[in-house]
Amino acid sequence: MRRTLPLLAAAALATTATLAPTLTATATGAADAEGTPGQPGEHNAITDVPGIQVGQIQADTAPFLTGTTVVYTPEMSVASVDQRGGAPATKETDLLSPLNSNPGVNAIQLGGSSMYGLSATNGIIRWLEDRGEGVPLGSAGVAPIVPAADIYDLNRGGDPKARTSPEWGYLAAEQAVDGPVRQGSVGGGTGARGGGLRSGLGTSSVYLGDGIWVGAIVIVNPAGSPVDPTDCSLHAVRYGLGEEFAGYQTPTEQECSSQASRNAQDGDEESLNTTIAVVATNAPLEKAAAQRMSGNAHDGMARAIYPIHTLADGDTVFAISTGEGEPLQINDPADSGQLNQIFNAGSVSLSRAIGKAVLSAESHDGRLSYCDTYPSACENMPQLAQWRSAGTAPDITHSEFTRATRALRQTPVPARPSKDSLSADTGQAVLPATGGDPGSGTSAGAGAGASWAPSGALGMSIAGLVLVGAVALARRRPTAAVAH
Repeated sequence: MRRTLPLLAAAALATTATLAPTLTATATGAADAEGTPGQPGEHNAITDVPGIQVGQIQADTAPFLTGTTVVYTPEMSVASVDQRGGAPATKETDLLSPLNSNPGVNAIQLGGSSMYGLSATNGIIRWLEDRGEGVPLGSAGVAPIVPAADIYDLNRGGDPKARTSPEWGYLAAEQAVDGPVRQGSVGGGTGARGGGLRSGLGTSSVYLGDGIWVGAIVIVNPAGSPVDPTDCSLHAVRYGLGEEFAGYQTPTEQECSSQASRNAQDGDEESLNTTIAVVATNAPLEKAAAQRMSGNAHDGMARAIYPIHTLADGDTVFAISTGEGEPLQINDPADSGQLNQIFNAGSVSLSRAIGKAVLSAESHDGRLSYCDTYPSACENMPQLAQWRSAGTAPDITHSEFTRATRALRQTPVPARPSKDSLSADTGQAVLPATGGDPGSGTSAGAGAGASWAPSGALGMSIAGLVLVGAVALARRRPTAAVAH
């Protein structure tokens, strides 16, 4: 069944506030998804899209400056991806090709810690497995599908090895909710930079009418800059909806010509890749249409950041469709107009989210934010405080990390060797014979099942010497008090 939907206000496409032509699509979630067509939703976040939840966790105390953001879909959703930067840190993106059979995703990670942070997906996968969510595997359980993209933020807290791990992903997934989303230097955007400025995470949404929503969430960490060098304004603010960027002003000439501004424009050698994002809709899309939506969303990046898609970036956009029913298809002419409007809404939503990420970011350890570099631009924007405090994004603690570690360890481990499998001479586990190469761990001359190890007499003498030495040392050492 096709129903007519009012389209975005033209402001959503950075034109005047007039309605564009109508859009038709199969709507889902109309009973509980209401708003003003062409305007942001209640939270102005990707979580306004029915079926999308977000969880975040981070650490910004030295030596850490990184975090993890999880976009969670309780019902496995159609998804695809478009990757255009020259240096991506991604995982499981091949599964999202329309040529492959994967039915959808359970979650997507947008994280810090570059290639090392991709391991955080193992914690998300375990959290999903514990809930029985994933592709059914019969007696083998489930296979949770969690693609990921990470930004480069290594060593920004002072230690290149202070990075995320499976525990971070597990804890971030636990935080997933469908309410407000905290923005700024949080979650996967904690260590983000852009154009030499402290950057972060932003999100936005728009209602298309008749229950159809489009939203975006982004971590802004480009090699390029979100700042227009001619007047130091943000490229993205011109795409705002309604009062979204109310109070924003172009920085003063004095601020724009200051040394801090020049430093921000110059950037630095550590301001490396990348900008990563998810766009989502509850309109039902086929997988190829989701891929097209992710590709169109890169236009939103290009509007808000310059230069974009460089060899130092790993710019990646995922697209999710949570809708049910007959999917819109890119090769059906009857669906073309509908799809174009959804795609364009996703692109503009991403531009807006980039602006919110940069404005919400806060200075840290000498790295200035946009609002501290150009205070006149932000001084009349009371909404910034709400963006920075909405929702939850807890700092990771030692106790929570330990709890997650215990949860992740609840899995079978290899059993200890039995007495029958140990060598009588050495006490070592017996390996099967594979030939006469000592490097293989076996000795052909000793016969099948013999391990490559010192001879029996030599092995016993070494063990005896070690035991005698330990006893002698114990007799000579004075007894020490033990603290309890």
